[in-house]
Amino acid sequence: MPELDPNVHQPARLRILMLLSGVDSADFTFLLTTLGLTKGNLSSHMSRLEAASYVEIAKSFDGKIPNTSYSLTPLGRSRLAEYWQAVDEIRGGFELR
Repeated sequence: MPELDPNVHQPARLRILMLLSGVDSADFTFLLTTLGLTKGNLSSHMSRLEAASYVEIAKSFDGKIPNTSYSLTPLGRSRLAEYWQAVDEIRGGFELR
């Protein structure tokens, strides 16, 4: 049975990666409201994903207002695809009754 990447398999991180896979980038506020996470929880998950090189963090200013945006790296896309392939392999090993 294939191993599932724990950086992807954690439910909140999986949701983050799925969201980012469908956009070029997303800012902190969008992710916060869409995912329904707390600021600290989202920050913690994003730090983990950045440390794994699955997401890239870009900090900028909109006038005087700081803006943090996130995008999926090529490695992050690859790991997400590998995750779904592993899930499919696991599912394929079980017959529905």
